[in-house]
Amino acid sequence: MTAGQGPVSPVLVCGEVRTCLLPSSRALDGPASARLLRLRADEHVLISERPNLYVRSPEVLTGVDCRLPTSNGAKVRAVGAVTSRAVLTEGRVLQASAYFSSPAAGPGTRRPWGEYLVRPGVVEPVGQLPGEPTAKGILRGPGRGELNLGMIADGLLEELRCHPLLDHRVPFKSPLTHVRWVVRHTSEQKDVLERFTLVGEGLRTVELRLADGIPGAAAASLCEDLALHDWLLTTATHVVGRSSRRAAAGPRGAMGELRAAAEHLLHLWMPRARVDPPLTHLWDPLEQTPGFTRQWQNLAQRIRDRLSLQDPP
Repeated sequence: MTAGQGPVSPVLVCGEVRTCLLPSSRALDGPASARLLRLRADEHVLISERPNLYVRSPEVLTGVDCRLPTSNGAKVRAVGAVTSRAVLTEGRVLQASAYFSSPAAGPGTRRPWGEYLVRPGVVEPVGQLPGEPTAKGILRGPGRGELNLGMIADGLLEELRCHPLLDHRVPFKSPLTHVRWVVRHTSEQKDVLERFTLVGEGLRTVELRLADGIPGAAAASLCEDLALHDWLLTTATHVVGRSSRRAAAGPRGAMGELRAAAEHLLHLWMPRARVDPPLTHLWDPLEQTPGFTRQWQNLAQRIRDRLSLQDPP
């Protein structure tokens, strides 16, 4: 369907998530988290305290008019409004994400902005969308002049990290991770996590195939959950590795970061807690191979063992 003629049936949903440790010496409580994430005065911040403290900002829109990344060099102009939002888990782990849905075809010519803005989160091609090349292009990353979801997510993350509530005293060093994700919609009533790939340099890619009718926001929540737990694994691995290297210079020098990790991270592991029920089974492949929870339990036990083996001060 073209702009102004009713709902869009997306064939592709694409997004990117940035995940980091909140730059604060302490975890924020619910009211402080809500103040941090109040991106719009006319929308409420979502706060949930069970099974853990989860705070999500209102959605904000970024208008775009540019080419889409494609793997085959096709030059596809797209226009619309990208959705972005932020999430804070247990007042400690901050995420910013940006995503959009796209139909198989859009109008043959660019329309007035108002006709795009009535469909928040939808980015329409001018003409036909080359679905598979676009999905591969999003996963590869944008070139010059192409839609850059990471830049939108980064902008939101930096805005939040400059908030006056934060003292910028972190309890330990941690990485910033990036998850790029694509959903290919299918008429088959079967949802599949096709690939979760560690690309390197903190970048991961996720490929999903979901049934028609699954909202883009549900896919975004799933990918935020995957990104959160991948960040926890990555951070705990770095902490354990650094403690091993520091222990060679003296065992006590390695303990401060381990204690901080035990205090701030070990209670955060709760996969699927914020995933829409119809999509929770998509976690299953990651629990089988490589075994996310097994890896986490091993890392958590190593941290506890190293702390327990130290002589009392």
